[in-house]
Amino acid sequence: MPRSPQTSSQAPRRVIRSTGFQGRIAEVDLRLLRVFTTVAEQGGFAAAEIMLGKSKSSISIDISSLEKRLNLSLCQRGRGGFCLTPEGQGVLDATRTLFRDIDGFRQRLNQVSGHLSGRFCLYLTDNIQIHGETVLVRALSCFTSRHPDVYMEVRSASTRDVEFAVLNGTATAGLTLYPPDRPGMQTTALFNERSRLYCGHRHPLFGCAEANITPEILAAARMIEVSDASSSPRWDEIRDTVNFCATAENVDSRALLILSGSYLGFLPELFARQMVSENKLRHVDFSDLHLTNTFHLLVRPTPENGLLAETFRAILEEVC
Repeated sequence: MPRSPQTSSQAPRRVIRSTGFQGRIAEVDLRLLRVFTTVAEQGGFAAAEIMLGKSKSSISIDISSLEKRLNLSLCQRGRGGFCLTPEGQGVLDATRTLFRDIDGFRQRLNQVSGHLSGRFCLYLTDNIQIHGETVLVRALSCFTSRHPDVYMEVRSASTRDVEFAVLNGTATAGLTLYPPDRPGMQTTALFNERSRLYCGHRHPLFGCAEANITPEILAAARMIEVSDASSSPRWDEIRDTVNFCATAENVDSRALLILSGSYLGFLPELFARQMVSENKLRHVDFSDLHLTNTFHLLVRPTPENGLLAETFRAILEEVC
């Protein structure tokens, strides 16, 4: 029996084409995957804000865009907290492998050509001095002029986060006060930084003659906490007599408290020099009371980052 012709009421079947990931990785995918990796490693959008320098809303848009491109749900977020879906964990594992492979490819090209390129991510402790002609400024100037094809990424973080970033491979290298004792981590003592004691122009000691500042007066003054990594013979003598009344996590916040006129505190000499010349700060000498901090370079050498990290370390030692 002959087949009846298709009636006009039978519309042709619609072919749905996926607009998601098609197996081709574009630059936008790499950017979104970097955002996703940071969010996953930091444990949520809020924790990733500082690391990425983006707002939570911008990060959310990036993650949503990546989910649409991959046609996958990568994470759960909301009142219940942040967590990866099983698909998200799989994408995270694959992304880490992808970035290692990309870095390894660049490393091999660098070795073959003798020409450095790729991404150098440097994490700095937020206590490091960045004002003035410092060793770090000279090292960055030298490194970037010699290797202009290296993409530099510099981030400021707490000591703990610097160490964590080096350990998990987020950072090519890190600079911190505390050299961790961990397997596979290489630490190199690089340079010292001297800090002196200061008071603000509103402080009672600002106009006091140096000869009249006695140990008793200093012990009664309100002092900002000092890092355990800081030392000097004079400071070790009086540390136990000092009246610690405040904590400041970085140099700028310490300066803010000192300028308020309520506290004495230590600041790097180069950082304070301009404010001293403007009579906003006064150096309290107290028989050459100062602190010395030693900064260390942290590296976890891998085939992907070894050449970049070693080149930067050599330049730091050169300019010290």
